[in-house]
Amino acid sequence: MALTKTIITEQIQTRLDLPRNTAYEVMEEFLEIIKSTIESGEDIMISGFGKFCVNEKSARKGRNPATDEEMTLPARRVVTFKCSGKLRERINSRISSVPPR
Repeated sequence: MALTKTIITEQIQTRLDLPRNTAYEVMEEFLEIIKSTIESGEDIMISGFGKFCVNEKSARKGRNPATDEEMTLPARRVVTFKCSGKLRERINSRISSVPPR
């Protein structure tokens, strides 16, 4: 199951003892800050969590696999995420504590 905005809002509401609409506004504003920063081309580094990087991809040749027609794929920006060492350790510590099947 995926973690949704609704679930995140509920957890913010519970953990910070906030009204539901305030928790929703906090989450929406946080996401808006992230989106506008990425849109401007800046990277975002959240200590202990990871780094969102905006990378430029240049135009390149490609082909349509259905028709085998050659085409030029336009330049674009992509967002990548690299988790921090602390997050990686937390993720991997759970693996080592789970017994094999």
